[in-house]
Amino acid sequence: MKRIFTAVIGTAIALAANAQVNVKVHETAEDQPVIAKEIYGQFAEHLGRCIYDGIWVGPDSEIPNIDGYRKDLVEALQTLKVPVLRWPGGCFADEYHWKDGIGPKENRPKMINSNWGGTVEDNSFGTHEFFNLCELLGTEPYLSGNVGSGTVEELAKWVEYITAKGGTMAEMRAANGRKDPWHLKYLGVGNESWGCGGNMTPEFYSDLYKRYATYCRNFDGNTLYKVASGATDYDYNWTKVLMDRIGNQMHGVSLHYYTVKGWTGSKGSATVFDLDSYYDVLAKCVEVDEVITKHETIMDVYDPEGQVDLLLDEWGTWFDVEPGTNPGHLYQQNTMRDAMVAALSLNIFHNHAERLKMANIAQIVNVLQSMILTQGNEIVLTPTYHVFRMYNVHQDATYIPLEYKAAEFTSPSGRPMPEISLTASRDSEGNINVSIVNPMADKAQTVTLDFDELKPENISGEILKSKSVNDYNDFGKAPAVAPAPFTGFKAKKDQLTVTIPAASIVSLTL
Repeated sequence: MKRIFTAVIGTAIALAANAQVNVKVHETAEDQPVIAKEIYGQFAEHLGRCIYDGIWVGPDSEIPNIDGYRKDLVEALQTLKVPVLRWPGGCFADEYHWKDGIGPKENRPKMINSNWGGTVEDNSFGTHEFFNLCELLGTEPYLSGNVGSGTVEELAKWVEYITAKGGTMAEMRAANGRKDPWHLKYLGVGNESWGCGGNMTPEFYSDLYKRYATYCRNFDGNTLYKVASGATDYDYNWTKVLMDRIGNQMHGVSLHYYTVKGWTGSKGSATVFDLDSYYDVLAKCVEVDEVITKHETIMDVYDPEGQVDLLLDEWGTWFDVEPGTNPGHLYQQNTMRDAMVAALSLNIFHNHAERLKMANIAQIVNVLQSMILTQGNEIVLTPTYHVFRMYNVHQDATYIPLEYKAAEFTSPSGRPMPEISLTASRDSEGNINVSIVNPMADKAQTVTLDFDELKPENISGEILKSKSVNDYNDFGKAPAVAPAPFTGFKAKKDQLTVTIPAASIVSLTL
């Protein structure tokens, strides 16, 4: 398979002058991977106002709802074409006991969410509510199982409750209002087992994984795709041990990578930052490319045929919470900077489409780098939401290699980042979709795309930009960041010349 990545040359200091980049589009390259739609996955944890107030308000709420789910949120997520949704955690997963979340709501025990702010939850959102939501959205469920504080039997019975047609668990499910089983493909065997999921060693977890995975059975034609709890960012030994010990017993292994300043002290404001901070965040974001590559290299040693997938099932920005909010609820605003992180990250993920088969941004609503924010009857679509909507044309599309040279910018923290980033794919209808990110805040860039064959009459474009990289969308105000039609391109023979404004994201369909 021929794969061509960005060639980065030199080191440049950002200047106001317009930069020129030439790109060869290898649209006829053969044997290219499909960009798995699951790379555009979402994550909903019982954390702060993600589930309660964000997704679930209950059928008796004055907020317009569909069987208890916020109607405005459901409609917004349907537009995104969410391919997969991970639930119930995060750290919450390894403290969650699924039987507390079934049956009559008035009988469900309350629990303290000890990981995230000590919030008392009434378990009104449980297994039925989650799987019904996935059916409503047309999305694949991804279940995170309790390994840290749960038992093998508990997880095995949960799988049976969800997927079996007959037996005691199926009878219990029917008594709770669901006769037919749900479909469950993705099963996470624990979460962050190196940390909040049990503080385990990779050797201990490997043995534990084999126990739990053994007893999670396939019922009545439902086939589980079992995901091992993988490494955090730079812990390459964790991946090595898991591939060595359980590589033939798992379908995928997870990886977590957050764009975060550090895990102690202030993580910085989500909205109040200067350009130095802006570039530092973006440079930390693109470092995920190196991290993924190193984990893939280890996987290649133990699995040269590529039978085990890599799943980046938690990623995104992490800043200080908004002033006046519960520190344990991780509520942060979402600026044009976050949109840049999303687009740059997705471009990188596409380059790893051969092994990377899922990514789940943290999180879907009201937590960290959210798609959506809610407040009472109001809803806000964040800049990150708009990136995911603009990029959903790449879901299940064939990766198109791009060959180009781009200048490298060194952030104040010393990390390198490209001054331009591009990705391209061909969808099922034969359209070529090109997404271009200009992260430089003070200069436009001109990109010339050289095609094998170009039909200029069919070109359309869209752009996401704002007056400042600090801009965000807020309640009761007109959106400061919203997509708009883009016409800054010229076609000539088999070339397309595109002028990308500073700090903007452009999508083109040809």
